[in-house]
Amino acid sequence: MASAATTKLMLDARKLQAAVAELVRIYQVRDRDRICCHDISVTQCHALEVLATRGPMRAQAMAEALRLDKSTVTRVIDALVRKAYVERLPDPDDARAQSLRITPAGRALFKRIDDEMVQQQAALLGDLAPEVRAGATELIRRLAKAAEQRFVPGACAPSECAPGEAGPGCG
Repeated sequence: MASAATTKLMLDARKLQAAVAELVRIYQVRDRDRICCHDISVTQCHALEVLATRGPMRAQAMAEALRLDKSTVTRVIDALVRKAYVERLPDPDDARAQSLRITPAGRALFKRIDDEMVQQQAALLGDLAPEVRAGATELIRRLAKAAEQRFVPGACAPSECAPGEAGPGCG
């Protein structure tokens, strides 16, 4: 029989799961609505963010950073190159490869979008005490880190697989 502490922990975990799921759904819609008015997709914005924060990289590194397959990243980058937000340059370490770099226009666009998002967060946090703001930020960081550590592309435990679903661990 489960102890009262375990039962309470599982109830709290269920509430946290529901709250995080709702937060993710709302933020996905909010991000899509706010970002798409700048004539780029959310995924394109994430690609700009990766290049703005991490610097030039190859498409494979971008795919890993975005957790997308390389063909999807190629389409995302192609669109950003057409819009002059990203450029392809010869890779300094391998003449046969290309490196992706954010352009000044791409950096300005990303900054504009990021500034808008930060303003929305400031409005949300404005009436909270500093220690509550810090605690909320720390909790979200810990949740993100834990999720990232458990992330394995295409993998699921056999008990988590839907009938007929394929992938590592699915049978």
